Amino acid sequence: MGIVLRQSFKNTISTYLGFGIGAINTLFLYTNFLTDNYYGLVAFLLSAANIMMPFMAFGVHNAIIKFYSSFKSKTSINSFLTLMLFLPFVFIIPIALIGYSSYDAIGALLSNENKIAEHYVWHIFVLAIAMAYFEIFFAWSKVQLQTVFGNLMKEVFHRVCIMILLFAVYFEWLTVNQFILALVGVYVVRMLIMMLYAFSIRFPKLKFQKVSQLSSILNYAGLMIIAGSVAMLILDIDKFMIGLMLENIEQVAYYSVAIFIATVIAVPQRAMHQIMMPLTAQYLNDNDNEALEDLYKRSSLSLLVISGFIFLLIILNINQLYEILPKEFTGGLFVVLIVSLAKLYDNSLGNNNAILFNSNYYKIVLLFGVLLAIMAIILNVVFIPVYGIEGSAFATFLAVFIYNTTKVLFIKQKFKMQPFSQASLKVILVIICIAITFYFWELPFHSIINIILKSILIGVFYIISIYKLNISEDISGQIKKYLRLK
Repeated sequence: MGIVLRQSFKNTISTYLGFGIGAINTLFLYTNFLTDNYYGLVAFLLSAANIMMPFMAFGVHNAIIKFYSSFKSKTSINSFLTLMLFLPFVFIIPIALIGYSSYDAIGALLSNENKIAEHYVWHIFVLAIAMAYFEIFFAWSKVQLQTVFGNLMKEVFHRVCIMILLFAVYFEWLTVNQFILALVGVYVVRMLIMMLYAFSIRFPKLKFQKVSQLSSILNYAGLMIIAGSVAMLILDIDKFMIGLMLENIEQVAYYSVAIFIATVIAVPQRAMHQIMMPLTAQYLNDNDNEALEDLYKRSSLSLLVISGFIFLLIILNINQLYEILPKEFTGGLFVVLIVSLAKLYDNSLGNNNAILFNSNYYKIVLLFGVLLAIMAIILNVVFIPVYGIEGSAFATFLAVFIYNTTKVLFIKQKFKMQPFSQASLKVILVIICIAITFYFWELPFHSIINIILKSILIGVFYIISIYKLNISEDISGQIKKYLRLK
């Protein structure tokens, strides 16, 4: 776990820095510098692009990680990477032609309930390509076990740029339409910088030769389109469908704020995932089941401890946080709670996804994913018209819970391993006890001071509990290191 913890720690710092900047953008700048309907439009465009991204990438970013370590000679590696660079055009070119010939029809579909979205079809297309190739170049660097710079670009760069653009709107240096166009440009520039970095680690030597395992690679990449689509559907279908089904597109903005708050829990998993993916693929390719199981259990426990602390900070400070925001955004309390629970469960699975999507069982898991994505769409269709954004949050929770439980049971059956232990139960009990202790305790100060003081107290109680119970060797080691305990 040495390289995992080192790079995960650096990635966690950059990811939280990005989320901190994103919090300022999401909770304060967007809500004050853009009107609610334009904020909703931005969230809608990014969600639509995220849903399209797996198709544009053609599963290449996953295929690079799975197959790279199986190639040993320079010639075979160069031929493989050449294929990975050009394979996405198999999908991008036909989509571009369809978009060009059917622009009006697509625009009418996207603007079914909100006419404001009608003229932004190409924005979504370019965003999706930029996101796709960014992930491909990030995977290029991941297989060289270099994840820190890529994670900085993934989490921090575009948020800093968007903050600058939002201030430009505030000072009337940009119109809102120019802001949206510049936002697309930010994602394109981010992709180009990631490309230069990836090529600086390993410059591509184009070899248009037949690649061994070609059929397996193409089969896997094609199926990863489905996997990526399932993942993005579960993440973004709620915002996309709210924009399509509710007349007021500003509801997407209110929902996005609540989702952003809950998504902070996913930061440690996102940070650790960058290095766990190539390591898991390597263990699977080497048939090192002992190392694989050890990584599974350690990553699960470490993520549960870290994300459990973040979960507590969110649910125990959420009332004070919403007192700071504009009143119209305060209707998302239930959304924050229910999505936070889903994210906590998701984090507790450790490198579960990395095992499944880099193993020989990925096809059946994709079937589960497709069925659950369909279920998520149906649940959103049922609950959104009746309960609005709260219904969408509940639909997302059900889909994520069932999907994750299915994956845990599947790995238990096929690999004879599972992520949880008695230590996991201890962490859950600590979380419950602290939540009950602090939930009804309100300090008589300003909301920001309350959040700071309460967070410090929660942190002290939580760290002491985890350390004294010696729940995780990895976490206890880090506590000793940074607090200089003997």
